[in-house]
Amino acid sequence: MKDYWEKIKSKKRIVIKVGSSTLTYKETGNLNYTKLEKLVRAISDLKNSGKEVILVSSGAVAVGRETLKIGRRPKTMAEKQACAAIGQGKLIMNYYKLFAEYGLVASQVLMTRYSLDHQKSYNNLQNTFQELLNYGSIPIVNENDAIATDEIEFGENDTLSSIVTAITESDLLILLTDTDGLYTDDPFQNKDAKLIDIVTSEINDIQKVAKKSSDSDVGTGGMYTKVLAGKIVNPLGIDMIIANGKNPNILNKIVSGEKHGTLFVGRKTAEDNIRQYLLSKIEK
Repeated sequence: MKDYWEKIKSKKRIVIKVGSSTLTYKETGNLNYTKLEKLVRAISDLKNSGKEVILVSSGAVAVGRETLKIGRRPKTMAEKQACAAIGQGKLIMNYYKLFAEYGLVASQVLMTRYSLDHQKSYNNLQNTFQELLNYGSIPIVNENDAIATDEIEFGENDTLSSIVTAITESDLLILLTDTDGLYTDDPFQNKDAKLIDIVTSEINDIQKVAKKSSDSDVGTGGMYTKVLAGKIVNPLGIDMIIANGKNPNILNKIVSGEKHGTLFVGRKTAEDNIRQYLLSKIEK
C-alpha cells in the first residue's frame, strides 16, 4: 500500500480541482480570501519544484452571489448564469494577482461540451493546454456557465476535472474537498465511519459507499460525483486522490509521497481514442 503512495512523487503533470465549499465560508458562502491565498502559494511551490499544474476551480457562482448579495443558491438557470458571468471575472482577477506575487502567470480556459463533440475543437483545446504549459503558465479551468445551453453541460467540476485530466494526458488528479477522503459512510452523520485509504478494485463496488448527495449550499455534486471522476480517469491509467482542502499545504505533502486522503489507483484498460472514450463516459 505504501508503494502506491510513494509512486505519487514521480507524477509530473497534475490537475488539481478545488470546489466551492473549499474556497468559501460555510456560514456565508462568501469567498475565503485567506484560503485562496494559501492555495495559490501551495500551487506555486509545486510549480517551482518542477511540476506542471492545471487548476480546475469552482467558485464563480458563489463569488457572483456574494457580489450581487444573493444569500442563497440560484434557483433558475438564468440566475445561475448571471452569477457565473459576474463571479468568474472577479475570481480569475484574484487568481491573476495572487499568482503574479510569486512570479507566475495564470491563464483562463473556459470549456463547453462543444470542445469534446467536435474533433477540431478538441485538438485546438489540447494544443492550447500544451502551449500554456510550455510557457510555464498555470491554466485555470472552469465550465463556461454563462453560455451553457443545458442545465449544466458537464454536470459539475468533478466531471470537468476528470475530462481535463484526460485531455491533457496528466499523471494525477487531486480533488480537494471538505472531508479527509472517501469514508465507509457519511462522516458528518456517522461517527463510526472509517476512512478508505486506497481503492484498487473496480470502482463499481465503491459507488454504493458514495451517496449521491451534498451537504453544501455553495457547490454541486458530492462524494458520488468524485467517485465517478475516478471511473473516468482510472481506466486511462491515471491515479486520483480525494483529500481535505482545509489546509492547501496538503498538496505539497501528497506529492512528497505522504499518505493523505483516498487514493484511487489507475489501471489502463480504456481505448486509445481519448475523445471517443470521454464521449462514451459523459453520455451515460
